[in-house]
Formats: sequence, C-alpha cells, structure tokens
Amino acid sequence: MELHLVRQIADIDQRAWNGLVVDNHPFLRHEFLQALEVYQCVSPQFGWYPQHVAVYDQGRLIAAMPLYAKTNSYGEFVFDQAWSQAWQSVGLPYYPKWVSAIPYAPVTGPRFLVAPDQDADKIQALLLASLQKQAMAQQISGWHILFADQHNQAWLNNQPNWLVRHDCHFHWFNRGYQTFDDFLAELKPKKRKNIKQERRKVQDAGVTIKRLNGHTATEQDWQDFAGFYQKTFAEKHSLATLNQDFFQAVAAALPDNVLLVMAQREGVNIAGSLMFYSDTTLFGRHWGCVEEVNSLHFEACYYQGIEFAIEQGLQRFEPGAGGEHKIARGFEPVITQSAHWLVQNPFPSGIAGFLVEEKTMIEQYYADCWQQRPFV
Repeated sequence: MELHLVRQIADIDQRAWNGLVVDNHPFLRHEFLQALEVYQCVSPQFGWYPQHVAVYDQGRLIAAMPLYAKTNSYGEFVFDQAWSQAWQSVGLPYYPKWVSAIPYAPVTGPRFLVAPDQDADKIQALLLASLQKQAMAQQISGWHILFADQHNQAWLNNQPNWLVRHDCHFHWFNRGYQTFDDFLAELKPKKRKNIKQERRKVQDAGVTIKRLNGHTATEQDWQDFAGFYQKTFAEKHSLATLNQDFFQAVAAALPDNVLLVMAQREGVNIAGSLMFYSDTTLFGRHWGCVEEVNSLHFEACYYQGIEFAIEQGLQRFEPGAGGEHKIARGFEPVITQSAHWLVQNPFPSGIAGFLVEEKTMIEQYYADCWQQRPFV
C-alpha cells in the first residue's frame, strides 16, 4: 500500500474518489471539494491548505480522507481558540494543525472513506499510524477529526491518545410522514398552531416560495443568493468565504444534490436558503435576505426543508449548528462528537478536566432540550 498527501484534490481521480463516498454525501464528493479549491474558498487567504489523503493498493485507490492544514480555527464549528491561547502562553505553536472536516460546514458524515471490499479497521489503523508520524515530521501540533459519523467516531473513541469533545446540534427525523400535515399532527396543539401561523404570515405578506435545483436555478438566482450570503456575513461582522462562482460550479456539477429555496415578492428575489442533500439526509447551510419578512427565515430554512425531506423520503434534516428555537419547530437535540490527537499536550490534567466538564455541560443541555421537545 502507498499513502500520499496531495495539495489539490484534482490530483486524485474523481471517479475513484467518488467510488469511496457512501450515501452520495454531497460534501464529500470530489466535485464539491474541488470547487472549494478552484474558487479559492479554501486557500491560504482563509487559512486552509489542502493535504488530502489517498491510499493506493497496486495503483487502485482503496481509501481517502479530506484533510487540511490550518493556520487558524475559522470555519470549523469546534472551537479551540482557548487551546491555541494556552499553547502560546507556554511558547508552543498551535498552528499549523491538521483538520479532517468539511470546510465551513458542521455536517456529520464519514471521515474515513474506505472501499467496501477492504478491512476498514485495518485501513483506518494504517491511516492513524502513518499520518501521526507525518504530523510529527511536519511539525503539526495535532490532528482534529470533526463531526465524524457514528461508526467512524465510535472507532476513534477506542483509539489510544485520542481526546473526545462533545457538542449538541438539532436534527429533524422523518418518522414515516407522508405529508407535512402528518408531521404537524404529532406536535402539541400550541406548537402546531404556531407553525401554521408562521407559514400563514409569509403568505399574507405576499411572498411566494420557489424550490430550485442545479437544473432550474438561473444565473440571476445565484447572483441574488450570493448577495444574500455576503450580506448575512457582513451584518455579523464575519468573514464570507464562499462566492457566486463556487455556488454555480457546485450546482452545475451536482445539480440533483442542491436545493435552493428562493423567496420572491412581485417576482423579485428577496431572500434565499441553500441546502444540499444525500440519498438519506438534507443539510441546511446558508441563508440571507434583503428584506425582513415576519417568519420568512423559519419558512425558507426549516419548513420548506422539512416538507422537501418528506416528499423525497429523506430520513433526516440537519439544519446547521446551534439554535434552541429549532426545538419548537420539530428539531430534536443530538449529541455530536469530535476527536483530537495532540503531538504535545502541555496541559494534560487541564485538558482532561475541561473535556469532563464540557461533556457534563453538554449532557445536561441535551437533557434540558429533550424535555422541551414539542411532540405529543
């Protein structure tokens, strides 16, 4: 077997990489990751340096992993700035570090991509051992695997010297609903009434909703959405890393994995939300507007997504990180995990104590949120 680190995913054959992707996961597809690179969404400007992993056996790609060297912690959704400051306080560099994750997207999914005819545990153990050696040789401070799916994370939890962090997201689950009304019927009357009222407010405001994909969205739609996206980040005094060229490239390459919800008034786009979906899961990602309309955010980002998931028979809807307001709208708390390996840990007891406290806090938060679920 041969293991290679490549500085652009274009150096790995697209068909071979996609052959390792399960569930047609859009964020792991070669086209999506390549568009991030081609249109400079991951680049030195934003602190992302691709170092994707490819494992070959007699010339055949049998395993792969998205991997980036990072010079900051932006766009990860697992916050380790306090760790960085602690390292600096004792004169140790925290950057560069390695991150196996989807840039700017706290979506769950496999992080070890292994051919189905291979021994996954054996390949993953090979990856850990080889990459840990390379990390030390390259003076990488550590390796962070974020939002791995349950199978990958369970395996990582049993590996020595890997630390586990916990968080709580909110996901919607399809319990065999045939219609949106079937979903509403399972909610408490007050919550059901509130959702109906919110949807009616959007209609009464004269707003119409269009669901588009990579085939039907026009260049004007993508131009408008890119403007909404940029405006959202500007209002939050944050850094917008994606752009219109990226959105259009992904839509063209993966037209059947894209859901663009556009809100119009008098034929003009005033707001939009962008989602992606696999064979089983809908992932909500970005939202923006140029006109404030009561409850439009809930309609475009949540209710349209739920309705679409039901129509398509998708099993789950991950709308993004954070937001207790999602609970009243049918989303349930879910514990997520990330795994962290540190080349040098100058604060072993402090980090261990922090992880215990964080886990306890997240478990309590999860329990509190679970009690607030709106179901009958």
